[in-house]
Amino acid sequence: MRSRSYWRRRHDRLDPETDFREISINLATYEFPWDTLQALSFALFRTYAVPSIGVLLHDTGEFTERVQKRYDDTGLLLEEVLEHGLTEGRGRDALRRINQMHGRYDISNDDMLYVLATFVVMPKRWHDQWSYRPLTHNEVVASVNYYVDLGRHMGIKGIPTDYAGFDRLLEDYETAHFAYDARARKVADSTLDLFTTFPLNRLAPPWLLKRFAYSLMDDRLRAAFGYPRPTALECRVYHALLRLRGRFIALLPARSKQKWTRDMGNYRSYPQGYDVAALGTFPSGCPVHVSTAADERVAG
Repeated sequence: MRSRSYWRRRHDRLDPETDFREISINLATYEFPWDTLQALSFALFRTYAVPSIGVLLHDTGEFTERVQKRYDDTGLLLEEVLEHGLTEGRGRDALRRINQMHGRYDISNDDMLYVLATFVVMPKRWHDQWSYRPLTHNEVVASVNYYVDLGRHMGIKGIPTDYAGFDRLLEDYETAHFAYDARARKVADSTLDLFTTFPLNRLAPPWLLKRFAYSLMDDRLRAAFGYPRPTALECRVYHALLRLRGRFIALLPARSKQKWTRDMGNYRSYPQGYDVAALGTFPSGCPVHVSTAADERVAG
């Protein structure tokens, strides 16, 4: 039986400059599987508050008409890249799909850079506030290096090289671009509706789960969506429950068996398995391979 500090001590012995994917896998599948899922889900949810992102997602219909599939495809593609790497096999195929999808739409480098920043900043904030322990220095550096590497393979320009840079970029971009848009609000509503149907979540009333979600949002995010601010009592109760969970996890031994997000029951579109090359959106109507500049970035 491994002690609770096993993964922290292991990461202290690794080099985050070269072992960043190993550390990232350990965090996501051994140390913080549930917390990582929540943090990344909220990171993606946050991006809808930038109208150029939220409106695009609305207009494609992906997050309003096929929200479960879009949620599953996004998570599975990112998980394939994490598990298999960027340069060969299933990981390379997943990266190609990600780049092909983004290449079909007019998405600015600034928006891509902001989304990347949410993947770095929001998990750290979640762990600092709600997990049983905050991330260590090595773990933060490893997370930065992992997403810098991913961002470069996606052809994103101007990527920060440290956490402070990502944090500053996120704050500046949200200050400048967060705004209410009715179409983006529909994307957010659809995602929250999906949240209420996940295993265990569906045991509680949907309205209660949504109030819980509102309590985890900061004022800037709630204002961008026009969501109500929960009462102080609600926030105290919901936040206390999360902190209580963290204290309970701290008493358990370290996980010795990996738990990927696909094992948690939230991804429900492919009960018989899936083909990486068929995941995601295909605006042309069918999953065909198209040789594009995005493919060249994968090869590079």
